[in-house]
Amino acid sequence: MRLTKYAHSCIRVEDEGGVLVVDPGVYSERAALDEVDAVLITHEHPDHVDVAALTEQHDREPFVLYGPPSLAAALDGLVTAFVPVEAGAEFTAAGVAVRAYGGRHAVIHPDLPVVENLAYLIDDVVFHPGDSFVVPQDVPVDTLFLPIHAPWAKFSESLDFLRAVAPRRAYALHDGLLNDRGLDVLHNNFARLSDVDYRRLVPGTLIDA
Repeated sequence: MRLTKYAHSCIRVEDEGGVLVVDPGVYSERAALDEVDAVLITHEHPDHVDVAALTEQHDREPFVLYGPPSLAAALDGLVTAFVPVEAGAEFTAAGVAVRAYGGRHAVIHPDLPVVENLAYLIDDVVFHPGDSFVVPQDVPVDTLFLPIHAPWAKFSESLDFLRAVAPRRAYALHDGLLNDRGLDVLHNNFARLSDVDYRRLVPGTLIDA
């Protein structure tokens, strides 16, 4: 299985000819969707789901779209491609096994509504939490994509989440709003305060899972 990290919260998974993409949002490169077979969306915020890009790609090459039930209201003409998923579900997307966890977005502020959010464990190896700090308790995680910066997160929460999941390795996620100085500060602190092999991947970097 091969992984490509695209900008912000988007990752692309290629396995035995199938292509699965998670959270292609408005900050992500549209090339992430080339020849995609299935898309996982964690929640409805536009930095995680670019409806226009998905619609254009679906018009060229149809694919299946998975996400929490509330996502349907934001999909316009893509509703026919949509399969709603509940937390606890296990299914196959683009030939890859997926488990869904959580159910709720982390709180941004009490005055703002909390939307549905699913975290996904892919092939029992790769964990993408979306905008949440839900910890999968039933299986060890090899590769964690770690949200490092957001209106709903602070460094201590991200670090505690990294320690709680305790993966073999972790890569920065939700990093599209940071400049180089902020990225350096966070990188140094995550590396210094955890026992995990933590790195930030430049968008477009390909790794083996």
